[in-house]
Amino acid sequence: MSQPKTFGELKQTHWGTPALQHRTVKDEMRANLISRLESGEPLFPGIVGFEDSVIPQVVNGILSKHNLILLGLRGQAKSRILRALTGLLDEEIPVVDGCEINDNPFAPRCRFCRSRLKQQGDETPVAFLSRSDRYVEKLATPDVTIADMIGDIDPIRAARSGLNLSDELTIHYGLLPRSNRGIFAINELPDLAGKIQVGLFNILQEGDIQIKGYPIRLLLDLVMVFTAKPDDYTARGKIVTPLKDRIGSEIRTHYPATLEQGIAITRQEAWTQRNGKARLFIPPYIQEIVEGVAFHAREDKKVDKRSGVSQRLPISVLENVVSNAERRAILSKESSIVPRVCDIFAALPSMTGKLELEYEGELKGAEAVAQELVRSSVKQIFGRRLAGVDLQQIVDWFDLGGSLKLSETASATETLEQLGAIQGLIEKAAALGVKKKDDPPLLASACEFILEGLHATQKISRSEERGYFAPEKKRQEPYFDEKSGRARKTFN
Repeated sequence: MSQPKTFGELKQTHWGTPALQHRTVKDEMRANLISRLESGEPLFPGIVGFEDSVIPQVVNGILSKHNLILLGLRGQAKSRILRALTGLLDEEIPVVDGCEINDNPFAPRCRFCRSRLKQQGDETPVAFLSRSDRYVEKLATPDVTIADMIGDIDPIRAARSGLNLSDELTIHYGLLPRSNRGIFAINELPDLAGKIQVGLFNILQEGDIQIKGYPIRLLLDLVMVFTAKPDDYTARGKIVTPLKDRIGSEIRTHYPATLEQGIAITRQEAWTQRNGKARLFIPPYIQEIVEGVAFHAREDKKVDKRSGVSQRLPISVLENVVSNAERRAILSKESSIVPRVCDIFAALPSMTGKLELEYEGELKGAEAVAQELVRSSVKQIFGRRLAGVDLQQIVDWFDLGGSLKLSETASATETLEQLGAIQGLIEKAAALGVKKKDDPPLLASACEFILEGLHATQKISRSEERGYFAPEKKRQEPYFDEKSGRARKTFN
């Protein structure tokens, strides 16, 4: 069935029913949300870890027909949630064709559309606006002006049309009026200048705008949603209190609560499916170590808690880890790409830029802090994966003078030849679900994880020059105590 082209044709469709003629955006989103709740459809596909916390609060806000603000640190899917709200809009709505503010043909707001409908009546052309075109997002910056947000008088338009500057038809509309009958999102709301925040008062409370002091009453129909950092959204922060009072629901986001949730998000967002011929397999312990880096960073006192550690960190790290393993596979002409722990250390450049450090961290340096985080994550996952497994035979091999230096670019076959010299190491890979007959890249990855875990738990040592080796034993040497006149033993 073809879409109506004129206002008269539109009246003959379901859009002509009284229930739809004057339905607001908030009523529309509420109705579609109720329909989804009743059918059991997913509300926000792709949003992981918020099922029992954030999403119920968003649902309550929409059912209450509130404007919303999401408070959270960077990398907590705030913008993604806002963009997902478009899924609660109708697939398309009718508008007066050519209208700058997407006017409803049944209830026109702007002077242009009112005049046009009065002159042309049922012959007024209509068009349809898709849900994706009904979402407008603006990043708040200090240089944003009232003209950008609300609009301004256009003297050139007035001159060309022979109109007075006070005529409504001379207005050049800003982002807010152009979002009419849709969703308008402002990221980092407190970064807006105070006078711009004041300009949002009437829109939130009364739904109207004023431009250049002219008493133009333009009732806007839209949903306004915002994001902000918690520290900025306080009485002591950069938010104007009356504006804060006019926002209906304040919803706090958070980072993944469990390692499993974080891994699910990272796996969903990271670009790991490369187009090469080699088969990619990421061992579970590698994914856990990568995700664990972010969890440890959020708790580390050397990392700024107010800035947070974005979920983009493990996503970027995993992509870099896969790339380093891919590079090794290409150079070695291997048919399998299997990341190792050494690939995580090679991915440090994807960590350091995402860590905001405290003074103590700045003294140590971002790279040193990142290395500590990787080691802490390896230690935790090693303890979880190999708890109760007897690895003393491997430790003894090093205590007897053995040492081993591995290269991150060496092929799996070459690496296994070196690892085979360590008694019991390859057999212990079975504790990770890896057997001798498995792919060499997978077996090499499991064995290296065991060695790195022993290093993280201080059973063996590792350095860039020597590789893995036994920790140096502390020597006992006597020294002379002048007070007692006796030799006393101590540790150097």
